[in-house]
Amino acid sequence: MGIHRLNHVVLYVRDVARTAAFYTDVLDFESLLVLPGKAAFLRAPDSTNDHDIGVFQIGAAAGASQAGRSTVGMYHIAWEVGTLAELEAAAHRLAEAGALVGASDHGTTKSLYAHDPDGLEFEVVWLVPAHLLDEAAVTAKTSIRPLDLAAEKARYGADTRGGLGVSIPIGVTV
Repeated sequence: MGIHRLNHVVLYVRDVARTAAFYTDVLDFESLLVLPGKAAFLRAPDSTNDHDIGVFQIGAAAGASQAGRSTVGMYHIAWEVGTLAELEAAAHRLAEAGALVGASDHGTTKSLYAHDPDGLEFEVVWLVPAHLLDEAAVTAKTSIRPLDLAAEKARYGADTRGGLGVSIPIGVTV
């Protein structure tokens, strides 16, 4: 089986317009198709996917997701950014929107956690590129620490392209 990446996710939401506005206004997703009161299809700014999120409205009376609390279900989805400067910009925008709920250093990844308008959690992550992985980063993978973006930018550089050799293959040609 040759699965090599996530193409899109589908979310059931209370209000399509509110959710679409959140992803377009806060995370710069592009609204590709909106069926008012029914569905919307959105694409992340640097994505090559047909769409990255499909949202389907189920109404204001819908209960909150109980996934992980009293039911099985997905915990979160993660969106990757290219640089620590972009991660920092996302942190500011998510905080301004009242959506940021956490920030963690996982050693090889630097992560923000946020909730969309329905309380569905997602992650915005920067991956340490393979050529910069060292023993300290790999060892830290077994623990979760608070994220210090200033220290990470000083260590890796604000504009260093993340994910190279990890989520972005090196030397692949078509």
